[in-house]
Amino acid sequence: MIFELRSYVAMPGRLPDLHKRFREHTTKLWEKAGWNMVGFWTYKHGGRSDTLVYMLAWPDQQVRDAAFAEFGRDPEWLRARDESEVNGPLVARITSEILQPTDYSPLQ
Repeated sequence: MIFELRSYVAMPGRLPDLHKRFREHTTKLWEKAGWNMVGFWTYKHGGRSDTLVYMLAWPDQQVRDAAFAEFGRDPEWLRARDESEVNGPLVARITSEILQPTDYSPLQ
């Protein structure tokens, strides 16, 4: 099992729109596709107030890569993305980090 930690820095004033897209579209599409969504967070303190952070769990890197490639071609996703960005892009920067559990990690 690997874990992907992703951070999306929203364009100025667009974090509520990003939350709306995840809440109403992205997470529903991922659930339908069988993605393992560990959680979604914003910073209470110590981080940027314009950032959405989330974690996904994958059986391995190949499954992750194939799932993201397929998602990127999904017509329903493309429509939701385009509609949510009619007034401009929502995201300024995306960071993706792949984490591998240690042998003593309770979450494997």
